[in-house]
Amino acid sequence: MKRLSILFTVIVLMFALNNTAGAQGPLTVDIHGPGQRLVNIVMLPPRGLDNAPVPEAAAKAFEELVVNDLGYIPFLNIIPVGSLLGGDPSSGVNATDIDFKPFQLARVDLCMTTGWNGEYIEARVFETFSGRRVVGKSYRDVADKLPLVADRFCSAFLEALTGKKGFFDSPIAFVRQDGKAKEIYTVLPQGRGLKRISDLGGFNLGPAWSGDGSQIAFTHIGNDRHELCIYDGKTQKIRRIAKGLGDTVISPVYGPGDTLYASLNLNGTTNIYELSKSYRVGKRLAGSPYIDVSPSFDRTGSKMAFTSGRAGNPHIYLLDMKSGQVSRVTTTGKYNTHPCLSPDGRYIAYTHQTGDGHRIFLHDLESGREKQLTFGPGNDEYPAFGPDGYFVAFASNRTGEYQLYLSTRHGDKPRRISTGKGGAFAPAWDTSLQW
Repeated sequence: MKRLSILFTVIVLMFALNNTAGAQGPLTVDIHGPGQRLVNIVMLPPRGLDNAPVPEAAAKAFEELVVNDLGYIPFLNIIPVGSLLGGDPSSGVNATDIDFKPFQLARVDLCMTTGWNGEYIEARVFETFSGRRVVGKSYRDVADKLPLVADRFCSAFLEALTGKKGFFDSPIAFVRQDGKAKEIYTVLPQGRGLKRISDLGGFNLGPAWSGDGSQIAFTHIGNDRHELCIYDGKTQKIRRIAKGLGDTVISPVYGPGDTLYASLNLNGTTNIYELSKSYRVGKRLAGSPYIDVSPSFDRTGSKMAFTSGRAGNPHIYLLDMKSGQVSRVTTTGKYNTHPCLSPDGRYIAYTHQTGDGHRIFLHDLESGREKQLTFGPGNDEYPAFGPDGYFVAFASNRTGEYQLYLSTRHGDKPRRISTGKGGAFAPAWDTSLQW
């Protein structure tokens, strides 16, 4: 794999456990791509707080949850505490309770402590060279919320390392095969919290999150018509709209200001249209006499990637929402589709047909460079960026049945996302900032 140079500026934040914070100097770690310079971290044994005993079962479960979450980060390497010279060099959970010299000798960059009592858990990560705290959090009433606590702590930890929120508690909507029907589900990237959204029968396709993560739009294809469906996360009810949308309603997506867009066939050609808050058809975007589908926006709503047949076969294009100018992104191959813009608008991940099957490719809009992210076997399709723009979910039938997988924009080894029985495809990540 080509060497990649990534510079992660670690903003070392003093998160006091009473929600006060004080900043310290930055810690910079250079990562040279998979298999090169990794950040080593040790998880120290849990400690009781205020003379309280450690709840062994809960402490073990929490550590396993954190280890599982951190295992998704390719530049982190978890080192067992037993490998340190002299064993555990800590007597408590604070920096003053830790001898950092054994970590430095073992080239361990970070260490994590957890403290327990009957009401709350404290979790901290320290940088071992200076003993500075990278992140520290306190959580109460954790007895039945350990997975949520682990996810939130790991997200805060990843934000401290990279400056961006982690993805651990950000759900993915997707399509799952249920008998003859296809229904919409959501799941966390770690395979937890599986939830069924639709139970409409027929084909329910193309889920897309609203900008605030409160709604999911999707297409319902029944026996006699297409419908636009809107799932409300608060009421858990689905609104179905068909009137005035024509006989084709596909690839709905939320754009700037949480305005809804969809590909509609109103005059014999499927194009992308803006919909009003009452779901009436508005202006046509990037209008052409050719098929335009699969719109995708960046977080600011200033750019829209989409698939169009205006070159004679499917290719990826980019619309500047302010000027209305359309530019062609892909120029090679005969089948490029399913574009997904990264939240920051720099990258487009898309499905590209090769001689060996469909693969996920990445286009850098700043440099114009492209690279292949997945390599099969089988077909890899439907890329979806996570909220940080670093992780990429996609669907693949590499094991014979389509399932969801997780990689990064650098093409790290994919990990399968557990979604239960039945094929799974068309992931859509909640990239809202609300979580």
